[in-house]
Formats: sequence, C-alpha cells, structure tokens
Amino acid sequence: MLALVKTALGHGNLEVIEREEPVVGKDQVKILVKYAGICGSDLHTYEGKYKVNVPVTLGHEFAGEVVEIGENVTEVKVGDRVTSETTFYICGECKYCKSKDYNLCSTRKGLGSQQDGGFTKYVVARKESIHILPENVDYLSASITEALACAHHAVAKSNIKKDDVVVVLGPGPIGLLVAQIAKTYEAKVIITGLEKDKSRLEKGKELGVDFAVDIQNEDIKQAVNDLSNGYGADIVFECTGAPPSVNFGLDLLTKKGQYVQVGIFPTAEILTDFEKIIQKELTITGCRSQKPSDWEPSLQLLNTNKVNAKALVSHQFNITEWDKAYATIKNGEAIKVVLKVE
Repeated sequence: MLALVKTALGHGNLEVIEREEPVVGKDQVKILVKYAGICGSDLHTYEGKYKVNVPVTLGHEFAGEVVEIGENVTEVKVGDRVTSETTFYICGECKYCKSKDYNLCSTRKGLGSQQDGGFTKYVVARKESIHILPENVDYLSASITEALACAHHAVAKSNIKKDDVVVVLGPGPIGLLVAQIAKTYEAKVIITGLEKDKSRLEKGKELGVDFAVDIQNEDIKQAVNDLSNGYGADIVFECTGAPPSVNFGLDLLTKKGQYVQVGIFPTAEILTDFEKIIQKELTITGCRSQKPSDWEPSLQLLNTNKVNAKALVSHQFNITEWDKAYATIKNGEAIKVVLKVE
C-alpha cells in the first residue's frame, strides 16, 4: 500500500513509498482510512523541527471504516465507522496513566510520530483508542475529531462561563474550533488575526463568533474594553504559537483573568511580562494535546451541529500531492487541509 513516510530526520525526507499492510494484534483494530487531516505538527516534522521515530507514516488525525479486529476486541466490529485517539502505547503504571491523563505519560507513543499513522490506506490502532462515529458525523468531519479534542481540552481547562469575554488569538483550525466551543458556553467571543488572515476571520464570523478582528488594522483593545465595560477579557486562548502573542494576550486580560497557552512556540524560551501576571493576579494555564475524556464530548459537538468542523476544510489532496498540500498551507490559502488515498 502507498504511504506518506518520514524516512529520515531533518528537513524534507517525506516520501510516498510502498509499505506492507499492517498486521492486527489481538487487542488492535485495523481501519481503512477515508480522510486524514494535516496538523501543524506534521508540517514541523516535514521541516525537521519535530523529531519522530523514523521511518514512520505520518498522520494522526483520521477517520475510516473498521476492516479487521483482533481476537480480544469486542468493543467494535467490522464495518463500524470510527476515529481513533492518537495514543498507541502507554506505560499504564504512572500516576498520569492511572488518572487517564495519557497526554502526560512520559513513555507514551503516538500514531503518526512513534507508530505508523493515517497518511496511508490502512492504519492499526489499539482498541482502547477507538471511538464509533455518531449517526450525524460523516467521515470528513470525523477526520478533524483529534483537532477538536485538542480544542475541547483547552476550553475544558479554562474556567469559562456564560457572558465571559473570551479572546482567541489566532484564526487557524484550532483557534476556530476553540472559538466555536467557547460559543457553546454563551460567552462573548472575539477571534483575532492578521491582514493575511482575512478569509479565516470571515470564516469565524460565518461560524458564529461575535467579532473577528484584524489586529493590524483594528483596535483589539478597544473592542475588548467595549465588551467588558473597560475591565478586559476574562479568558485569552493563545492559539498562534507566535512569541509576541504572549504579552499581547496578557495585556488584554482583566485582573484575575485566565491565560491559556494552546499554540506551540518555535523555541522553549519566551520573553514574558511577569509584571502583568503578578499585578493582575492572572492564572496561566498550559495545555498539551488532548486526553480520552475529550473525545466523546467532541464527537457529540459534531453530532449536534454545535461545532461545524467540516466548514474548516478548504482543500483536499491525495497523499501523492504532499508538495501541493504543503505549499497551499504555507502560502496562507488554506484553513484546513485533508489527505486521502485513492
């Protein structure tokens, strides 16, 4: 079968090659992949900024049909429409595993990074990671469940409540999903971007966000103050991973506000205005990936049409068209890109 494989570390080294079909273990499920989404981490891997266990088939956002199950699998059956968590292996012994915070297990192995993922025809996942798709969730929407689960994880770690003023920095896929989830709490949501993000900001308004602000040409602080009677935002979700965005977000917050870091920075050390954190008694919250408890709520958000994930898919390519897909993302044309095997 054809697979999009990271064959060696460093920039590039991403090739479409023939690989053997995976064999199903006794506690595993084999899935025929219908769609697989491109994540920012896939781009980082291609660019050599993110280390994976090479050679490995990339792709950790996918949905498809069960075609084979292991002898110990009773939770799903052949023909089921499913998606899968990215977790392929955990130690099961550490305190994080015992609390089902698998995203924090130090020996965890994930699909598409340490284990072959979904940029191919068939992928094998552990039975515990499988989720059956609800009736109203199609394969294309379901392929974005992992990204939605990450967004759900971020919002779940916040103290969001009705009528809160929420600012989402960054109108990428995760930011647009965070904004949609925040609206389900009846919060007042502002999403921000740059001049080049015009189509993404417009998409945010289409999806029900209260205000979409181009911070290069509009006064975001005035917009926040108008909504909050001058107090500032209750919660800021930083979804860009751009270092200047940190202090920008801290400045927008009200006293006793909450800052949630969702985006991943290109470097570990970021200049941070701790004076604001101290003087405003801010709460700073880290957010890493997603965990099992984020998946079923995410699927129900899709099933009830409270979140429209499919609307974010701007482009579809075959796995053989990686160069086109990459160029489309990097030049700013795309919102969300999915790959498929035909």
